[in-house]
Amino acid sequence: MSRSDAQIVTVAQMQAAEQALMDAGIDVHALMQIAGRGAADFVWRLAAHRPVTVLCGPGNNGGDGYVIAEAIRERGGSARVIAAIEPKTDAALRARSLFGGEVLGPDADPHGEVLVDCLFGSGLARPLGDDLAALLCRLAKHHRHSVAIDLPSGVRSDSGMLLDEGLPRYDLTVALGAWKYAHFLMPASANMGETRLVPIGIEAVSGAARRIERPRIAAPAADAHKYKRGLLAVVGGDMPGAAVLACIAAQGAGAGYVKLFGQGAAGASPDLVVDGGKLSSVLTDDRNTAVLVGPGLGRSGTARERLATALADPVPVVLDADALVLLGERQLSERQAATVATPHEGELATLERNFGLEGSGSKVERARALAADSGMVIVAKGPDTVVAAPDGRIACAGPATSWLSTAGTGDVLAGIVASRVAAGAESFEAACEGVWIHAEAARGLGPAFTAGELANAVPTALAACL
Repeated sequence: MSRSDAQIVTVAQMQAAEQALMDAGIDVHALMQIAGRGAADFVWRLAAHRPVTVLCGPGNNGGDGYVIAEAIRERGGSARVIAAIEPKTDAALRARSLFGGEVLGPDADPHGEVLVDCLFGSGLARPLGDDLAALLCRLAKHHRHSVAIDLPSGVRSDSGMLLDEGLPRYDLTVALGAWKYAHFLMPASANMGETRLVPIGIEAVSGAARRIERPRIAAPAADAHKYKRGLLAVVGGDMPGAAVLACIAAQGAGAGYVKLFGQGAAGASPDLVVDGGKLSSVLTDDRNTAVLVGPGLGRSGTARERLATALADPVPVVLDADALVLLGERQLSERQAATVATPHEGELATLERNFGLEGSGSKVERARALAADSGMVIVAKGPDTVVAAPDGRIACAGPATSWLSTAGTGDVLAGIVASRVAAGAESFEAACEGVWIHAEAARGLGPAFTAGELANAVPTALAACL
Protein backbone atom coordinates (compact mmCIF):
# COMPACT_ATOMS: atom_id res chain seq x y z
CA MET A 1 0.00 0.00 0.00
CA SER A 2 1.43 3.38 -0.99
CA ARG A 3 1.86 6.21 1.47
CA SER A 4 -1.14 8.08 0.03
CA ASP A 5 -3.25 4.93 0.47
CA ALA A 6 -2.35 4.84 4.16
CA GLN A 7 -3.54 8.38 4.88
CA ILE A 8 -6.56 9.18 7.04
CA VAL A 9 -8.50 12.31 6.15
CA THR A 10 -11.26 14.50 7.49
CA VAL A 11 -14.42 15.15 5.49
CA ALA A 12 -13.08 18.58 4.49
CA GLN A 13 -9.73 17.12 3.41
CA MET A 14 -11.46 14.45 1.34
CA GLN A 15 -13.68 17.00 -0.37
CA ALA A 16 -10.65 19.14 -1.20
CA ALA A 17 -8.75 16.12 -2.54
CA GLU A 18 -11.67 15.15 -4.80
CA GLN A 19 -11.97 18.73 -5.99
CA ALA A 20 -8.27 18.68 -6.90
CA LEU A 21 -8.89 15.63 -9.10
CA MET A 22 -11.80 17.35 -10.79
CA ASP A 23 -9.74 20.50 -11.30
CA ALA A 24 -7.20 18.26 -13.04
CA GLY A 25 -9.86 17.13 -15.50
CA ILE A 26 -11.47 14.05 -13.94
CA ASP A 27 -15.24 14.56 -13.67
CA VAL A 28 -17.50 13.32 -10.89
CA HIS A 29 -18.98 10.60 -13.08
CA ALA A 30 -15.55 9.12 -13.77
CA LEU A 31 -14.66 9.17 -10.07
CA MET A 32 -17.97 7.52 -9.22
CA GLN A 33 -17.29 4.76 -11.74
CA ILE A 34 -13.82 4.14 -10.29
CA ALA A 35 -15.09 4.07 -6.71
CA GLY A 36 -18.27 2.11 -7.37
CA ARG A 37 -16.71 -0.54 -9.58
CA GLY A 38 -13.82 -0.94 -7.16
CA ALA A 39 -16.30 -1.48 -4.32
CA ALA A 40 -18.27 -3.89 -6.49
CA ASP A 41 -15.22 -6.16 -6.65
CA PHE A 42 -15.45 -6.71 -2.89
CA VAL A 43 -19.22 -7.12 -2.91
CA TRP A 44 -18.97 -9.63 -5.76
CA ARG A 45 -16.50 -11.79 -3.83
CA LEU A 46 -18.72 -11.79 -0.75
CA ALA A 47 -21.95 -12.44 -2.65
CA ALA A 48 -20.55 -15.32 -4.74
CA HIS A 49 -23.39 -15.05 -7.32
CA ARG A 50 -26.04 -14.83 -4.62
CA PRO A 51 -28.64 -12.01 -4.61
CA VAL A 52 -27.48 -8.50 -3.69
CA THR A 53 -29.69 -5.64 -2.49
CA VAL A 54 -28.25 -2.12 -2.72
CA LEU A 55 -29.84 0.57 -0.56
CA CYS A 56 -29.28 3.96 -2.22
CA GLY A 57 -29.65 7.44 -0.79
CA PRO A 58 -30.01 10.78 -2.59
CA GLY A 59 -26.37 11.85 -2.85
CA ASN A 60 -23.20 10.61 -4.45
CA ASN A 61 -22.93 7.72 -2.00
CA GLY A 62 -26.24 6.58 -3.42
CA GLY A 63 -24.78 7.10 -6.89
CA ASP A 64 -21.95 4.75 -5.95
CA GLY A 65 -24.64 2.21 -5.10
CA TYR A 66 -26.20 2.34 -8.56
CA VAL A 67 -22.72 1.83 -10.06
CA ILE A 68 -22.12 -1.16 -7.77
CA ALA A 69 -25.46 -2.71 -8.70
CA GLU A 70 -24.83 -2.25 -12.42
CA ALA A 71 -21.32 -3.70 -12.16
CA ILE A 72 -22.72 -6.81 -10.46
CA ARG A 73 -25.51 -7.10 -13.03
CA GLU A 74 -22.98 -6.86 -15.88
CA ARG A 75 -21.09 -9.80 -14.39
CA GLY A 76 -24.19 -11.94 -14.44
CA GLY A 77 -25.09 -11.44 -10.80
CA SER A 78 -28.45 -10.58 -9.28
CA ALA A 79 -28.60 -6.98 -8.02
CA ARG A 80 -31.60 -4.86 -7.20
CA VAL A 81 -31.73 -1.35 -5.82
CA ILE A 82 -33.95 0.10 -3.14
CA ALA A 83 -34.15 3.86 -3.61
CA ALA A 84 -34.74 5.14 -0.09
CA ILE A 85 -34.75 8.66 -1.52
CA GLU A 86 -34.63 9.59 -5.20
CA PRO A 87 -31.24 10.86 -6.49
CA LYS A 88 -30.64 14.58 -6.06
CA THR A 89 -27.16 15.15 -7.51
CA ASP A 90 -26.33 15.14 -11.21
CA ALA A 91 -23.82 12.32 -10.79
CA ALA A 92 -26.29 10.16 -8.85
CA LEU A 93 -29.01 10.82 -11.42
CA ARG A 94 -26.66 9.75 -14.21
CA ALA A 95 -25.66 6.60 -12.33
CA ARG A 96 -29.34 5.78 -11.80
CA SER A 97 -30.02 6.19 -15.52
CA LEU A 98 -27.23 3.74 -16.38
CA PHE A 99 -28.51 1.00 -14.08
CA GLY A 100 -30.41 -1.61 -16.10
CA GLY A 101 -31.87 -3.56 -13.21
CA GLU A 102 -34.84 -3.34 -10.88
CA VAL A 103 -35.35 -0.27 -8.67
CA LEU A 104 -37.73 -0.68 -5.75
CA GLY A 105 -39.20 1.89 -3.39
CA PRO A 106 -38.54 2.21 0.35
CA ASP A 107 -41.59 0.09 1.19
CA ALA A 108 -40.05 -2.98 -0.42
CA ASP A 109 -38.89 -5.73 1.92
CA PRO A 110 -36.63 -8.06 -0.03
CA HIS A 111 -34.71 -10.89 1.55
CA GLY A 112 -31.31 -11.81 0.19
CA GLU A 113 -27.72 -12.72 0.75
CA VAL A 114 -25.93 -9.35 0.82
CA LEU A 115 -27.17 -5.87 1.69
CA VAL A 116 -25.03 -2.98 0.47
CA ASP A 117 -25.53 0.23 2.45
CA CYS A 118 -25.14 3.26 0.16
CA LEU A 119 -27.67 5.39 2.01
CA PHE A 120 -25.30 8.13 3.21
CA GLY A 121 -21.53 8.48 3.17
CA SER A 122 -18.87 10.39 5.05
CA GLY A 123 -20.55 13.79 4.80
CA LEU A 124 -23.45 12.91 7.09
CA ALA A 125 -23.72 15.23 10.10
CA ARG A 126 -27.23 14.56 11.41
CA PRO A 127 -29.21 11.49 12.49
CA LEU A 128 -30.89 9.37 9.84
CA GLY A 129 -34.31 9.82 11.40
CA ASP A 130 -36.69 7.10 12.49
CA ASP A 131 -37.94 6.08 9.03
CA LEU A 132 -34.55 5.69 7.37
CA ALA A 133 -32.97 4.07 10.41
CA ALA A 134 -35.85 1.57 10.57
CA LEU A 135 -35.51 0.84 6.84
CA LEU A 136 -31.77 0.21 7.16
CA CYS A 137 -32.16 -2.04 10.19
CA ARG A 138 -35.03 -4.00 8.63
CA LEU A 139 -33.05 -4.70 5.47
CA ALA A 140 -29.94 -5.66 7.43
CA LYS A 141 -32.01 -8.13 9.45
CA HIS A 142 -33.35 -9.74 6.28
CA HIS A 143 -29.95 -10.26 4.63
CA ARG A 144 -27.26 -12.67 5.70
CA HIS A 145 -24.39 -10.23 5.17
CA SER A 146 -24.15 -6.44 5.23
CA VAL A 147 -21.58 -4.23 3.50
CA ALA A 148 -21.14 -0.50 4.12
CA ILE A 149 -19.79 1.67 1.32
CA ASP A 150 -17.35 4.34 2.50
CA LEU A 151 -18.92 4.39 5.98
CA PRO A 152 -21.96 2.81 7.60
CA SER A 153 -24.90 5.19 7.42
CA GLY A 154 -25.48 7.05 10.68
CA VAL A 155 -21.80 7.59 11.52
CA ARG A 156 -20.00 10.91 12.00
CA SER A 157 -16.88 10.53 9.87
CA ASP A 158 -14.44 12.77 11.75
CA SER A 159 -15.17 11.47 15.25
CA GLY A 160 -16.50 7.93 14.95
CA MET A 161 -19.62 8.83 16.89
CA LEU A 162 -22.93 7.10 16.12
CA LEU A 163 -25.68 9.52 15.12
CA ASP A 164 -28.44 6.95 15.66
CA GLU A 165 -29.00 4.16 18.15
CA GLY A 166 -29.42 0.52 17.24
CA LEU A 167 -27.60 0.68 13.91
CA PRO A 168 -26.67 -2.65 12.30
CA ARG A 169 -23.29 -4.33 12.40
CA TYR A 170 -21.51 -4.94 9.12
CA ASP A 171 -19.36 -7.76 7.83
CA LEU A 172 -17.35 -5.44 5.60
CA THR A 173 -16.82 -1.71 5.16
CA VAL A 174 -15.27 -0.50 1.90
CA ALA A 175 -13.63 2.91 2.24
CA LEU A 176 -13.60 5.04 -0.91
CA GLY A 177 -10.60 7.15 -1.89
CA ALA A 178 -8.99 7.38 1.55
CA TRP A 179 -9.44 6.14 5.07
CA LYS A 180 -11.62 8.26 7.37
CA TYR A 181 -11.15 8.68 11.12
CA ALA A 182 -14.34 6.74 11.85
CA HIS A 183 -12.74 3.62 10.35
CA PHE A 184 -10.44 3.59 13.39
CA LEU A 185 -12.38 5.26 16.21
CA MET A 186 -14.88 3.79 18.63
CA PRO A 187 -17.76 3.31 18.79
CA ALA A 188 -18.22 3.31 15.00
CA SER A 189 -15.26 1.08 14.21
CA ALA A 190 -16.71 -1.75 16.31
CA ASN A 191 -19.64 -2.07 13.87
CA MET A 192 -17.66 -2.12 10.61
CA GLY A 193 -16.33 -5.65 10.38
CA GLU A 194 -13.42 -6.06 7.98
CA THR A 195 -12.27 -2.87 6.28
CA ARG A 196 -10.93 -2.46 2.75
CA LEU A 197 -9.91 0.56 0.68
CA VAL A 198 -10.66 1.43 -2.94
CA PRO A 199 -8.12 4.04 -4.16
CA ILE A 200 -9.40 6.63 -6.62
CA GLY A 201 -6.12 8.41 -7.33
CA ILE A 202 -6.06 11.22 -4.78
CA GLU A 203 -2.66 12.65 -3.91
CA ALA A 204 -1.07 12.81 -0.49
CA VAL A 205 -3.01 15.33 1.62
CA SER A 206 -1.07 17.84 3.69
CA GLY A 207 -1.85 17.40 7.37
CA ALA A 208 -3.52 14.03 6.94
CA ALA A 209 -3.16 11.40 9.61
CA ARG A 210 -1.90 7.93 8.76
CA ARG A 211 -2.88 4.37 9.41
CA ILE A 212 -0.41 2.41 11.54
CA GLU A 213 0.91 -0.37 9.34
CA ARG A 214 3.51 -3.08 9.60
CA PRO A 215 6.82 -1.29 10.30
CA ARG A 216 10.05 -2.09 8.50
CA ILE A 217 12.72 -2.74 11.11
CA ALA A 218 16.31 -3.56 10.20
CA ALA A 219 18.28 -6.29 11.92
CA PRO A 220 21.23 -5.10 14.05
CA ALA A 221 24.33 -4.08 12.13
CA ALA A 222 27.08 -6.67 11.65
CA ASP A 223 29.27 -4.92 14.24
CA ALA A 224 26.48 -4.43 16.78
CA HIS A 225 26.87 -5.07 20.48
CA LYS A 226 24.42 -4.71 23.35
CA TYR A 227 25.08 -1.03 23.94
CA LYS A 228 24.91 -0.12 20.26
CA ARG A 229 21.51 -1.77 20.13
CA GLY A 230 20.37 0.38 23.04
CA LEU A 231 20.28 0.23 26.82
CA LEU A 232 16.82 0.60 28.32
CA ALA A 233 16.62 1.47 32.01
CA VAL A 234 13.32 0.36 33.56
CA VAL A 235 12.45 2.00 36.87
CA GLY A 236 10.62 -0.39 39.18
CA GLY A 237 8.52 0.36 42.24
CA ASP A 238 6.04 -1.05 44.72
CA MET A 239 4.68 -3.77 42.37
CA PRO A 240 7.68 -5.38 40.67
CA GLY A 241 5.64 -7.81 38.58
CA ALA A 242 4.42 -5.08 36.24
CA ALA A 243 7.94 -3.81 35.67
CA VAL A 244 9.19 -7.35 34.98
CA LEU A 245 6.44 -7.79 32.37
CA ALA A 246 7.56 -4.58 30.68
CA CYS A 247 11.16 -5.77 30.75
CA ILE A 248 10.34 -9.12 29.13
CA ALA A 249 8.47 -7.32 26.36
CA ALA A 250 11.32 -4.85 25.93
CA GLN A 251 13.88 -7.64 25.64
CA GLY A 252 11.94 -9.07 22.72
CA ALA A 253 11.36 -5.78 20.92
CA GLY A 254 14.88 -4.89 19.83
CA ALA A 255 16.83 -3.21 22.62
CA GLY A 256 20.20 -4.84 23.25
CA TYR A 257 20.21 -4.45 27.02
CA VAL A 258 17.29 -4.10 29.44
CA LYS A 259 18.10 -3.26 33.04
CA LEU A 260 15.54 -3.15 35.85
CA PHE A 261 16.23 -0.77 38.71
CA GLY A 262 14.26 -1.80 41.76
CA GLN A 263 13.75 -4.24 44.59
CA GLY A 264 11.70 -7.41 44.88
CA ALA A 265 12.07 -8.79 41.35
CA ALA A 266 12.99 -12.25 42.62
CA GLY A 267 10.86 -13.97 39.97
CA ALA A 268 12.63 -12.27 37.10
CA SER A 269 14.34 -14.31 34.42
CA PRO A 270 18.08 -14.84 34.98
CA ASP A 271 18.82 -13.02 31.73
CA LEU A 272 17.27 -9.81 33.14
CA VAL A 273 19.74 -7.61 35.01
CA VAL A 274 18.18 -6.29 38.22
CA ASP A 275 19.92 -3.46 40.06
CA GLY A 276 18.69 -2.68 43.57
CA GLY A 277 21.09 0.20 44.11
CA LYS A 278 20.40 3.87 44.55
CA LEU A 279 18.38 5.12 41.60
CA SER A 280 19.99 8.55 41.44
CA SER A 281 23.38 6.96 40.86
CA VAL A 282 22.50 4.18 38.43
CA LEU A 283 20.54 6.49 36.14
CA THR A 284 23.62 8.62 35.61
CA ASP A 285 24.96 5.85 33.35
CA ASP A 286 25.63 7.69 30.08
CA ARG A 287 25.10 4.47 28.14
CA ASN A 288 21.34 4.65 28.76
CA THR A 289 19.45 5.36 25.53
CA ALA A 290 15.95 5.39 27.05
CA VAL A 291 14.16 5.11 30.39
CA LEU A 292 10.79 3.53 31.16
CA VAL A 293 8.99 4.49 34.34
CA GLY A 294 5.48 3.74 35.56
CA PRO A 295 4.63 0.03 35.44
CA GLY A 296 4.35 -1.05 39.08
CA LEU A 297 5.70 2.31 40.28
CA GLY A 298 3.09 3.02 42.95
CA ARG A 299 1.92 6.46 44.06
CA SER A 300 3.84 7.03 47.29
CA GLY A 301 6.30 9.78 48.04
CA THR A 302 9.10 7.43 47.06
CA ALA A 303 7.37 6.81 43.74
CA ARG A 304 7.25 10.55 43.09
CA GLU A 305 10.98 10.77 43.77
CA ARG A 306 11.70 7.91 41.39
CA LEU A 307 9.63 9.56 38.69
CA ALA A 308 11.48 12.86 39.16
CA THR A 309 14.82 11.07 38.96
CA ALA A 310 13.80 9.28 35.76
CA LEU A 311 12.65 12.52 34.16
CA ALA A 312 15.99 14.11 35.03
CA ASP A 313 17.83 11.62 32.81
CA PRO A 314 18.77 13.45 29.57
CA VAL A 315 17.52 10.63 27.32
CA PRO A 316 14.04 9.83 25.98
CA VAL A 317 11.62 8.68 28.68
CA VAL A 318 8.50 6.55 28.30
CA LEU A 319 5.80 7.08 30.94
CA ASP A 320 3.04 4.62 31.75
CA ALA A 321 0.60 3.63 34.48
CA ASP A 322 1.24 5.30 37.88
CA ALA A 323 3.76 7.73 36.36
CA LEU A 324 0.90 9.26 34.35
CA VAL A 325 -1.18 9.81 37.48
CA LEU A 326 1.72 11.49 39.28
CA LEU A 327 2.83 13.62 36.32
CA GLY A 328 2.28 17.38 36.25
CA GLU A 329 3.27 20.22 33.94
CA ARG A 330 6.17 21.44 36.07
CA GLN A 331 7.88 18.05 35.98
CA LEU A 332 8.37 18.39 32.23
CA SER A 333 9.45 22.03 32.20
CA GLU A 334 13.18 21.26 32.17
CA ARG A 335 13.12 18.28 29.85
CA GLN A 336 14.89 18.54 26.51
CA ALA A 337 14.74 14.93 25.32
CA ALA A 338 11.59 13.28 23.98
CA THR A 339 8.91 12.01 26.34
CA VAL A 340 6.30 9.41 25.40
CA ALA A 341 3.14 8.79 27.44
CA THR A 342 0.93 5.72 26.99
CA PRO A 343 -2.36 6.46 28.79
CA HIS A 344 -5.56 4.44 28.75
CA GLU A 345 -8.84 6.36 28.91
CA GLY A 346 -8.76 7.00 32.67
CA GLU A 347 -5.12 8.06 32.61
CA LEU A 348 -5.78 10.27 29.59
CA ALA A 349 -8.50 12.09 31.52
CA THR A 350 -6.14 12.47 34.50
CA LEU A 351 -3.41 13.95 32.31
CA GLU A 352 -5.90 16.36 30.79
CA ARG A 353 -6.89 17.58 34.25
CA ASN A 354 -3.27 17.85 35.37
CA PHE A 355 -2.40 19.90 32.30
CA GLY A 356 -5.50 22.11 32.52
CA LEU A 357 -7.19 20.79 29.38
CA GLU A 358 -10.94 20.47 28.88
CA GLY A 359 -10.74 16.93 27.53
CA SER A 360 -13.48 17.51 24.97
CA GLY A 361 -13.82 16.34 21.40
CA SER A 362 -12.91 13.10 19.67
CA LYS A 363 -10.08 10.87 20.83
CA VAL A 364 -7.94 12.29 18.03
CA GLU A 365 -8.66 15.86 19.10
CA ARG A 366 -7.94 15.06 22.74
CA ALA A 367 -4.66 13.27 21.98
CA ARG A 368 -3.54 16.06 19.65
CA ALA A 369 -4.34 18.75 22.24
CA LEU A 370 -2.49 16.94 25.03
CA ALA A 371 0.55 16.31 22.82
CA ALA A 372 0.71 19.95 21.79
CA ASP A 373 0.29 21.25 25.33
CA SER A 374 2.61 18.81 27.09
CA GLY A 375 5.27 18.35 24.42
CA MET A 376 4.92 14.58 24.79
CA VAL A 377 4.13 11.94 22.21
CA ILE A 378 0.77 10.56 23.34
CA VAL A 379 -0.23 6.94 22.79
CA ALA A 380 -3.93 7.08 23.68
CA LYS A 381 -4.50 3.34 23.93
CA GLY A 382 -7.63 1.24 24.25
CA PRO A 383 -10.13 -0.46 21.94
CA ASP A 384 -9.10 2.27 19.53
CA THR A 385 -5.55 3.63 19.71
CA VAL A 386 -4.34 7.05 18.56
CA VAL A 387 -0.73 8.25 18.51
CA ALA A 388 -0.21 12.02 18.53
CA ALA A 389 3.03 14.00 18.30
CA PRO A 390 3.59 17.57 19.55
CA ASP A 391 4.18 18.71 15.96
CA GLY A 392 0.67 17.64 14.96
CA ARG A 393 1.35 14.22 13.43
CA ILE A 394 -1.42 11.70 14.04
CA ALA A 395 -1.56 7.95 13.48
CA CYS A 396 -4.42 5.56 14.16
CA ALA A 397 -4.25 1.82 14.68
CA GLY A 398 -6.56 -0.69 13.11
CA PRO A 399 -8.62 -2.86 15.45
CA ALA A 400 -6.73 -5.35 17.59
CA THR A 401 -8.14 -8.44 19.25
CA SER A 402 -10.45 -7.68 22.15
CA TRP A 403 -8.64 -10.39 24.16
CA LEU A 404 -6.07 -7.67 24.89
CA SER A 405 -8.50 -6.36 27.52
CA THR A 406 -6.72 -8.08 30.39
CA ALA A 407 -4.46 -6.92 33.22
CA GLY A 408 -0.85 -6.28 32.35
CA THR A 409 -1.11 -5.86 28.59
CA GLY A 410 -0.55 -2.12 28.96
CA ASP A 411 2.75 -2.83 30.74
CA VAL A 412 3.73 -4.99 27.77
CA LEU A 413 2.93 -2.16 25.34
CA ALA A 414 4.99 0.29 27.39
CA GLY A 415 7.94 -2.11 27.33
CA ILE A 416 7.73 -2.54 23.56
CA VAL A 417 7.52 1.20 22.89
CA ALA A 418 10.39 1.92 25.28
CA SER A 419 12.50 -0.77 23.62
CA ARG A 420 11.94 0.74 20.18
CA VAL A 421 12.93 4.16 21.55
CA ALA A 422 16.04 2.67 23.16
CA ALA A 423 16.95 0.99 19.87
CA GLY A 424 17.09 4.40 18.21
CA ALA A 425 13.69 4.96 16.63
CA GLU A 426 12.33 8.51 16.69
CA SER A 427 9.74 8.76 19.47
CA PHE A 428 6.60 9.07 17.32
CA GLU A 429 7.76 6.28 15.00
CA ALA A 430 8.75 4.14 18.00
CA ALA A 431 5.26 4.56 19.42
CA CYS A 432 3.66 3.50 16.12
CA GLU A 433 6.02 0.53 15.85
CA GLY A 434 5.20 -0.49 19.42
CA VAL A 435 1.46 -0.32 18.86
CA TRP A 436 1.70 -2.52 15.75
CA ILE A 437 4.02 -5.09 17.37
CA HIS A 438 1.76 -5.26 20.45
CA ALA A 439 -1.32 -5.99 18.31
CA GLU A 440 0.58 -8.50 16.17
CA ALA A 441 1.83 -10.37 19.24
CA ALA A 442 -1.76 -10.66 20.46
CA ARG A 443 -3.01 -11.75 17.05
CA GLY A 444 -0.69 -14.73 17.11
CA LEU A 445 -2.06 -15.99 20.43
CA GLY A 446 -5.22 -17.88 21.20
CA PRO A 447 -8.09 -16.54 23.30
CA ALA A 448 -7.78 -15.63 26.97
CA PHE A 449 -4.01 -15.24 26.98
CA THR A 450 -2.12 -13.69 29.87
CA ALA A 451 0.08 -10.62 29.80
CA GLY A 452 3.06 -12.90 30.35
CA GLU A 453 2.18 -14.94 27.27
CA LEU A 454 1.80 -11.70 25.32
CA ALA A 455 5.23 -10.47 26.43
CA ASN A 456 6.80 -13.75 25.37
CA ALA A 457 5.15 -13.47 21.93
CA VAL A 458 6.83 -10.15 21.16
CA PRO A 459 9.94 -11.60 19.41
CA THR A 460 7.72 -13.44 16.93
CA ALA A 461 5.82 -10.22 16.20
CA LEU A 462 9.10 -8.35 15.77
CA ALA A 463 10.25 -10.99 13.29
CA ALA A 464 7.28 -10.09 11.08
CA CYS A 465 8.79 -6.60 10.70
CA LEU A 466 12.22 -7.70 9.46
